[in-house]
Amino acid sequence: MTLTINNISKSYGTNLALDHFSADLTPGIYALLGPNGSGKSTLMNILTDNLKADDGEILYTDDTGKTENTLSMGVRFREILGFMPQYPGLYPNFTVERFLWYMAALKGVSKEEAQMQIPEILSTVELDDVPKRKIGALSGGMKQRLTLGQAVLGNPRILILDEPTAGLDPKQRIAVRNYISRIAFDKIVLIATHVVSDIEFIAKDVIMLKKGIIADNAPPHVLVRKIDGRVWLVPCAEAEVQAMQEKFRVTNIARDERTGEVQLRVLSDAMPAVGAVNAAPTLEDYYLYVFGEI
Repeated sequence: MTLTINNISKSYGTNLALDHFSADLTPGIYALLGPNGSGKSTLMNILTDNLKADDGEILYTDDTGKTENTLSMGVRFREILGFMPQYPGLYPNFTVERFLWYMAALKGVSKEEAQMQIPEILSTVELDDVPKRKIGALSGGMKQRLTLGQAVLGNPRILILDEPTAGLDPKQRIAVRNYISRIAFDKIVLIATHVVSDIEFIAKDVIMLKKGIIADNAPPHVLVRKIDGRVWLVPCAEAEVQAMQEKFRVTNIARDERTGEVQLRVLSDAMPAVGAVNAAPTLEDYYLYVFGEI
């Protein structure tokens, strides 16, 4: 099974949101990283046929080796697709359970399958204690988890998740991350997120998108190795912190409560100050190295 994205481009007036984006996706988890305005949501809306591309094509190759254009597949493609949008349109007067039954009907999931899947999904997204509560009475985090639940309903082969952990507390983020990792073995999963730690250890490949163009694309451990020797821990007097921030890319500021000493985490190609020592880089460090955002 392969989802092939060939030279997809999309403009909004004079703004080029995607510039000949290409990728071949096979079963596993792919992370789509980039700052706001990089084209992540545009790509996801094109993949789910909620937005038309200006150029390019998307091809789906099934397990038998048959390849088709996803647009010509129409309903058949949507039946194997699960989508979690960043800003979902939910029905406030529906109960949680009724909404999932409604989505099951739209997806063509049989009654028997829905009866099996819905309780499990509600438990996984920690909504099994509020199945009769109206969506309008849910918190933002609960709505986010319900949106994930409808995306995985029907056991789709392709799962597109736009900011799946936004609004969740750390415990819920870990639960969602583990769930996605568990079900991804036979699915193509594409996750767009700003929370780098959510995908650092579960993504088999990271696509870094910058102004509609792929800035880098490799497994997380390969990306991290690119900044070996460029991450530093720097002891610093409190009065010098601002000057260091103006001169270097400071990614973290920590204080030792016992000594009162400030320690900076700095991205720099050369030793930034006397006493600086190298630190093991993380994917978040590489993200900041590429995009320059603190």
